[in-house]
Amino acid sequence: MSHPIKHFITITRHRNKVIAHCFKAGIGWQGLFHDLSKYSPTEFIPGAKYFLGNRSPTEKEREVEGRSVAWMHHKGRNKHHFEYWTDVNVQTKNYEPVEMPLKYLIEMFCDRIAASKIYQGDKYTDASPLNYYNRGRARDKIHANTAATLEEWLTMLSEKGEKETFAYIKRVYRQSRRKK
Repeated sequence: MSHPIKHFITITRHRNKVIAHCFKAGIGWQGLFHDLSKYSPTEFIPGAKYFLGNRSPTEKEREVEGRSVAWMHHKGRNKHHFEYWTDVNVQTKNYEPVEMPLKYLIEMFCDRIAASKIYQGDKYTDASPLNYYNRGRARDKIHANTAATLEEWLTMLSEKGEKETFAYIKRVYRQSRRKK
């Protein structure tokens, strides 16, 4: 099978898992629009060219090209990525993380679970997304409140499983909507 077909299957399987998770978390409508930019030529062509199957092709594109045009395009259009949520602090004049709105934080949580499932396959456990998060440096680049909530949910997933965690997140989201 060629890389474009494998890449298409991988991103579609991932997207379908995110959609299912978003419905469980109470943001189903939002999940239907998840990662549509991955099908654009700017993201799809490098994704197919650098397809790996066991990790994101943007990592390989970055290794070969010194940057990932696909990733820069993606993070600038998809609000469920913490990298989208940076702005210039008016006091320091530096780019700093800003707090993510709850609905995008929920989508990011769903995205992380789906990515772990796709790339780890049978080796996936409910601890996998937390382990991946702990190995990375995202915590240093996410707004403190956003990071604390994400870590809480990833820990809950690891300890209590999907059913209880998604039910909890759905309640939190519904409560936040009632306050508006």
